[in-house]
Amino acid sequence: MMEKNFGERKDYMKETLLRFERMLKTSEPVFFDLDTYEKVTVHYIEKGDWDKAFKACELGLSDYPYSLDLLLNMVQLHANRGEHELAQEILERASLFHPGDIEISFMQVAISNMIGEFEEAIEVLENLLQRVEDQDEIYFQIGQTYQNWGKYDEAIKFYKKSLRNNLNNESALYELAHCLDLVGQLESHLEYYNELVDRDPFSHHAWYNLGIAFSKLERYEDAVNAYEYATLVKEDFASAFFQLGNSYMNLEKYEDAKEQYLRAIELEGEQPETCCCLGTCYEKLGEFETAIKYYRQTVKLDKQWDDGWYGLGICFSELGRWYEAVGFLRKAIQITELNPDYWLALAETEFKVGNVISAFEAFEKAAEIEPSNPDIWLKWSHVLFEQGNYVRACDLLQAAIDEMPEEADLYYRMAVYQIHAGTYREALLNLETGLTLDYDAHVQLFDFFPDLEKQKALFRIIEQYREK
Repeated sequence: MMEKNFGERKDYMKETLLRFERMLKTSEPVFFDLDTYEKVTVHYIEKGDWDKAFKACELGLSDYPYSLDLLLNMVQLHANRGEHELAQEILERASLFHPGDIEISFMQVAISNMIGEFEEAIEVLENLLQRVEDQDEIYFQIGQTYQNWGKYDEAIKFYKKSLRNNLNNESALYELAHCLDLVGQLESHLEYYNELVDRDPFSHHAWYNLGIAFSKLERYEDAVNAYEYATLVKEDFASAFFQLGNSYMNLEKYEDAKEQYLRAIELEGEQPETCCCLGTCYEKLGEFETAIKYYRQTVKLDKQWDDGWYGLGICFSELGRWYEAVGFLRKAIQITELNPDYWLALAETEFKVGNVISAFEAFEKAAEIEPSNPDIWLKWSHVLFEQGNYVRACDLLQAAIDEMPEEADLYYRMAVYQIHAGTYREALLNLETGLTLDYDAHVQLFDFFPDLEKQKALFRIIEQYREK
């Protein structure tokens, strides 16, 4: 019976929307009651169809000018358009019709935050503290206002007050960690997070956010322990399983990560981010066909998920299917143009299919976006080196060295190119610089000179620095 009622309600809503849209097209007057106008407005707001939502709200208010829900929806719609003065005028009208209503106060706080009137927002919230029972939400909103204002220490103080009232306020826990990270106080607050866990050892939120704190500090083993406790307390905690997977990925424990992502999917269904992470997991395990399956599912769920297209490009490259890889990588770039990794992967793949000019253009774009990434310059110069263009490869690396004079790998690679170019004196000088910056990194020379011991001059210098 319940399913039948739900189906009937769904059909009624569909018919109502058709009637409403027909009315907009024909301009013929149609009667809708207040409840219908409110539902139609909310429907279009949730769909992001602002014009139709605005029209529904406007028509509704012409018939029902005192409706609080329609007034607040109109405030939101004006704010979305950046029409803050109109939004505030409607809020004032709503206050006259519904004096003292808390929802109006919350909307006033939101508008004040949007236009940078933070002091006014805090004043409204402080007045609300005297009128509500659940003070944790008010403290949280005060914290958010201070955070928007850039006053992170004040924000931290109020997020803590929120958690003192309600340890399970997820938003307060998340924003607290974010602010502590911003001001560099996360590590000094680990004791605070442990106190939250001690206060309620059965709070899955407390354990989860302890894990988040450890993750932000790159203490992944500790993060794993915290997330595991969170999943013990709440066995269907999908977010904790997902973060547990991320921690295992950072520890390069890909089999363990795979299990956690699959469990997260089992609990909350296939989400683009989880499918994409699972694809990366299989990619790291060298199971490229399975990785492709999950990357395809990622972009099926969300065509704008650029990491999914990038993952497809990488996997097809690994399988030697270069032409297909190029298409996927270009799709990722269409969505997020300023990601240097995408351009670098495209450059290498274009070179594989013989599109040398396109490859160099992509290398150049990657270097333009992230000039301080040595990997870009090393790979770009290596293409020139493979073509036998040693002089140009050296010129390129010199530009990189000028940008990153402390990067040992650049000097080692420069030495390799200069030896092939026959400029031995300069090569030995660059080798010495590389050895001074990072002696152990000299092992990369074996990639270019398998019998390094036979390169007597090189070997002698390396031995001299080893003895130092």
